[in-house]
Amino acid sequence: MREITVGTRKSKLALIQTNWVIDELKKHHGEAQFKVQEIDTKGDQNLQVSLAKFGGQGVFLQELEEQLLAGDVDMAVHSLKDMPVDLPEGLTIACIPKREDYRDAYIANDDVPLAELKEGAVIGTSSVRRAAQILAMRPDVTTKWIRGPIDSRLKQLAAGDFDAIILAVAGLKRLGVHKEIITEYLPENHFVPAIGQGALAIECREDDFEMKALLAAIHDEGTYQAVTAERLFVEAFEEGEQAPIGGCAYVLNDVIHLTGMVISLDGQTMIHHRASGDNPKTVAQEVAKQLIDQGARDIIQKANEELAHDNLTT
Repeated sequence: MREITVGTRKSKLALIQTNWVIDELKKHHGEAQFKVQEIDTKGDQNLQVSLAKFGGQGVFLQELEEQLLAGDVDMAVHSLKDMPVDLPEGLTIACIPKREDYRDAYIANDDVPLAELKEGAVIGTSSVRRAAQILAMRPDVTTKWIRGPIDSRLKQLAAGDFDAIILAVAGLKRLGVHKEIITEYLPENHFVPAIGQGALAIECREDDFEMKALLAAIHDEGTYQAVTAERLFVEAFEEGEQAPIGGCAYVLNDVIHLTGMVISLDGQTMIHHRASGDNPKTVAQEVAKQLIDQGARDIIQKANEELAHDNLTT
């Protein structure tokens, strides 16, 4: 077997995730040899610009995918929530390992609970969805975008730049810091997470059958079914990837349970629906249809217009 070059972002979390994937693969393919190729992405290079202004999830992928297509790397490890539904021609998500915790974490200075945070407090987040969900619960606080790796965000919090921040539980668990820093695990019935949150995706060339066979050993079908339902759900909303949309699914006894949410940027309008079934596409379509019937498209259109206006004026 050839030496396998694995592409990854340079952040501490990205490297931990990549090395975890390699270690899992070695359990099944002890003879395989791996080399890690660290790659700078556009999203990592400019931390002064919000993700919404960058135009979405693909800012963390372009350089990695270019090297995949060029044959310079054989596979790339991503956080699935960073990946758009549509991939470049010639590439595929060949493997989705077992998912980590998909909830959001609230981390506050002095461990002040969200309900007790002072009026006017500043909460840092890089997600318009999280900002809207916070405002729905606490309209008297201020949300402010925050960028950078997790350790950088924690330093900004400790320095007093924010009173609290919101991060994905999965990243904190992979870094091994969740027990000592999480103030609250936010309830997923209100803080419906991002599509694919907590899951990893391993991308390779579509015609690289050797790589696909190698990756099949750590593919988790239950996680795949759940995140497929989530991604099909968000796909139903054109131009919706940067709008405040949440979706989380899990599989229990071969049944997929999907919750979808759409929320206005100010948090004042939030709609939910949940459906269950054995087919990801059918479940996703049912949830999307119910939310569309409740006005989801209008909420998303207005949110996109507000985001576009903000991008032009700031």
